Amino acid sequence: MSVAIVTGSAGLIGSEAARFLDAKGFAVAGIDNDMRGEFFGVRASTRWRREEMEKTLRGYRHFAVDVRDREQVEAVFGRYGKDVSLVIHAAAQPSHDWATRDPMTDFSVNALGTLTLLEATRRRAPEACFIFTSTNKVYGDLPNLLPLEERETRWEVAKAHPFAEYGIDESMSIDKSHHSVFGASKVAADVMVQEYGRHFGMKTVCFRCGCLTGPAHSGTELHGFLSYLMMCAVAGQEYTIYGYKGKQVRDNIHSRDLVAMFWEFCQQPRCGEVYNAGGSRHSNCSVLEAVELCQEITGRKMRVRYTEQNRSGDHIWWISDVRRFRSHYPAWNYTCDLRGVLEEIHAALKARRGAGSV
Repeated sequence: MSVAIVTGSAGLIGSEAARFLDAKGFAVAGIDNDMRGEFFGVRASTRWRREEMEKTLRGYRHFAVDVRDREQVEAVFGRYGKDVSLVIHAAAQPSHDWATRDPMTDFSVNALGTLTLLEATRRRAPEACFIFTSTNKVYGDLPNLLPLEERETRWEVAKAHPFAEYGIDESMSIDKSHHSVFGASKVAADVMVQEYGRHFGMKTVCFRCGCLTGPAHSGTELHGFLSYLMMCAVAGQEYTIYGYKGKQVRDNIHSRDLVAMFWEFCQQPRCGEVYNAGGSRHSNCSVLEAVELCQEITGRKMRVRYTEQNRSGDHIWWISDVRRFRSHYPAWNYTCDLRGVLEEIHAALKARRGAGSV
């Protein structure tokens, strides 16, 4: 039986991948020590998702292992040996704000943890596909230098600009920009994943993601835009908008659609690849537009506060151009738009509140 090792396996992307692969007949080894709860508090803990998977996924085995612990990571790989055909690395410290508080931990989790997994894969399962969930934050704040125009509810790129129609492609530089501490640690990991592909000939890929979303997200103020926003809408909790008049734009891709991208890559893998991965023009919104949609779906007015200070390294406008991935894997397509994902999140939150788990 083919084995997939999935890190961050109780998180949004990891759990979506674990469910997908279990249904495909894989044995799934999930690595997750719930550092999300440590980073962001008990409400952001992924324990509920882990327990759910252990009950419902027949081929899933959980390992509460820290991705930085080389000995323990090697032991997981050693248990399965060359049966490991796929590694999905979705574990991370994912917040700009948190990274600034503790740069050492941020870098050790994001950069050293990635290197530990790459080396374990190279030593134990060199033929496996290695998929890394990178981030659009590797581009730093260069997107903020694009010619932006203010509209009624959002910022947009000037129509004459090459990125206006489809979004930002992989030609954008990652140099000479303000990345934030978090962005810098993800750059280090991203480049190392590419290098293991190019230098060692491994089947590695970086998916530079926009906002990742879906009903399995344990959203919190510091990470999980749509999930946390809907959580505030459902609970009647105040939501704070940080800077840019609330018109900052980000694209949002459902975790299911991102995992489908992973699967397509695995069918015809390449070495050291990089793809921008997000909602593109198919699924994007400003913060103001997302607030309005949440109000429509819940049928209640949200409590919203605005502060002028934007978050460090935040993008004013980000929409991913996914045409490069589509040119390599034309069978892939979206299954969910912005409203659809918010409706799914709303239904999931109501169910979890009813069960007393949120």
